[in-house]
Amino acid sequence: MDHAFATPIALFIFNRPEPTSRVFAEIALQKPKRLLIVADGPRESRPGEAMLCQQARDIVQQIDWDCEVSTNFSDVNLGCKQRVSSGLDWVFSQVEEAIILEDDCVLHPTAFEYCRQLLDRYRDDPRVMHISCANLTQERDPKTSYHFSRYPHVWGWASWRRAWQRYDVTMRAWREADDPAQYLRSFERKSVRRFWKDIWDRVSAGEIDTWDYQWSFACLSHYGLTITPNVNLVSNIGFGVDATHTTDPSSKVNAMQTEALRFPLRHPDHFSVDVEADRAIEMMHYSAPSFLHRSRSAVYRFALKEWKHLQHWRSQHWPRAGNSVGVG
Repeated sequence: MDHAFATPIALFIFNRPEPTSRVFAEIALQKPKRLLIVADGPRESRPGEAMLCQQARDIVQQIDWDCEVSTNFSDVNLGCKQRVSSGLDWVFSQVEEAIILEDDCVLHPTAFEYCRQLLDRYRDDPRVMHISCANLTQERDPKTSYHFSRYPHVWGWASWRRAWQRYDVTMRAWREADDPAQYLRSFERKSVRRFWKDIWDRVSAGEIDTWDYQWSFACLSHYGLTITPNVNLVSNIGFGVDATHTTDPSSKVNAMQTEALRFPLRHPDHFSVDVEADRAIEMMHYSAPSFLHRSRSAVYRFALKEWKHLQHWRSQHWPRAGNSVGVG
């Protein structure tokens, strides 16, 4: 008998039918009873994008199992910040909990059951705000199936309405705080404090069109715990020039390999952050370079630019190989 997956799944799509089809194929294998689909609209300035958006929408409506489907499709382009944040507001107005996927995040099949069990286990525990499917550093504790972290990763994740209620896309608490540094004191390293201050300043000022740093702020400012699996359960296949943020295909985390998670799950015996694992992710993603490093990088970029100018000048003024130069 075919099984039906009881936990609601929310899928966010836009203009990339090919990765959308791969993500949706994994969802279809689970046959969820409840599927919520959020789509952004095409940009008027991009010829042909309306067709791509429609193709993506057509893919996710090819449902051949018993499923309650809800859609929230925008006719106009809202952009990453407003479309995802408003879409998540809508998702959690419809259901108490959900697994959240974007159109480029392919979950390992065991990730769905991992999320289902942990959504159930921590449903009424306000200390836990986020369940990640990503383990980008490959840090792991062999004694357990997952560890607790401070940092929520959003390449395949799950959460509850009770946690999402703490989200504010405008980051008003940061903007209006008499002492914004209060939100930074828990970070031990200066480079990490610099990173988050710069990011939250820019996000709250509207300089970055995103939604996820605000979620990080919600989790970190409320001391919410994130669950991180001890194996990587998601592969982001969306790196490339058509991506909104993940534009560098040479990135180490592009299309990372996934592993099966073993069941039954082995749970940690206490609620505490895995400090070593968090330090690894800070070094990888959440550390602003020091002044000396920034200065060296600036000097290097300047020297490289001047070297390229010199090479160009030489190619224009120096004799090419094979040409003779007289000395008189």
